[in-house]
Amino acid sequence: MPRQSPIPEPLDREFYAAANDERLVLQHCARCDRWQYPPEPVCAECARADRLAWRETDGRGTIHSFAVIHDTQIASLRPDLPYTVAVIGLDACPGIVMLSQLPGTESDEVRIGRPVRLTFLTTEATGQKVPEWEVVA
Repeated sequence: MPRQSPIPEPLDREFYAAANDERLVLQHCARCDRWQYPPEPVCAECARADRLAWRETDGRGTIHSFAVIHDTQIASLRPDLPYTVAVIGLDACPGIVMLSQLPGTESDEVRIGRPVRLTFLTTEATGQKVPEWEVVA
């Protein structure tokens, strides 16, 4: 399935640079001991930037919700129908959820509560790697 090719901006440049090295980094506020995604200029809890830094996480997670997509108006996605989009809660980062199309996972393998592991896919247009998740067998 073709992935969108994000163009990193100053705020998310660290996230995409790490993805190109197949690492997942998210903002973490040392003052609040709180993870934050998507990135913001300041911590959403304490509104400070002085203790906000990028921190690596292993990307292990759990499926919180999912939907099987059977139809789309986007022509480039039609050959992959049906496909699954899942909400992934990151185990090591309380409160952080990310979306994944679960590449290589059949829809009947997807269940709420199933563990997933991080993988990276390269986008065609720019070669930028993006994080995705796959169900742990």
